[in-house]
Order: sequence, then structure tokens, then C-alpha cells
Amino acid sequence: MFWDKVDADAGWYLYAVGQTVPTAPAPAGKVAQFMRELDELLRREHHEDYCAIVYADDLEKPNFIKIYDPGHLGSSCGSSATKSSVLPGWLMSKTPPRELESRAPVTGQRKRWWQAFLGSPA
Repeated sequence: MFWDKVDADAGWYLYAVGQTVPTAPAPAGKVAQFMRELDELLRREHHEDYCAIVYADDLEKPNFIKIYDPGHLGSSCGSSATKSSVLPGWLMSKTPPRELESRAPVTGQRKRWWQAFLGSPA
């Protein structure tokens, strides 16, 4: 599994696009929790095997990972009539991310999940 190749202790910044940009890497426990919870969310909500929604710069030793929200795939999955690009829902990077403004509305459910994630102990 891809997530097994991600070193949780490697100094990952966790960013939900459209939310506050992190100023420091997350602790390893939070990174492991993030991967676990996001994997569950993706498996529960993404039922298409023809469209990958997790991208990494290197599948064996990733430094940058984009995770698309199954609820907002749009043209990233070839299913939208529009030609506008879709931003990922979440980023994991070993360098500080820059703020991205999503044009897609973030649902209350996603906002609550992110806020609960940030507030829960690792």
C-alpha cells in the first residue's frame, strides 16, 4: 500500500486547501492519523478504479503528495465538461506549502473533519 511507504516522522506539513496554511511540520503521530483517516475517507467515498486521486512526486520515497477530494474531482478525473483545473483537497509536503484558494466550496462535513482532526490528540 502506498501509505506504508510514507515516513510519518519525515517532517510533513499537512494542509487542507483553503484552510490555514501550517507553519510547522506535523508530529509523526498526527501524520499517521491523517494518513489513516484519509485512507478510510477515500475508500469509503471513492468507488472508481479508473481514476487515481492520490498523486506523489515519487511513489517509493515521496516528498510531495496531492490528495483530491472525491466530492470535487471535476476535470481532474476527466468527468467535467469544464476545462478549469481542480485543486487537490489536501497536500502533504516536506516543504512549507503556499496558500491556495479553492474555487470549489468546502462542505461543512469536510470543514468539521479537518477541525476535529486538528483538535484531536495524535
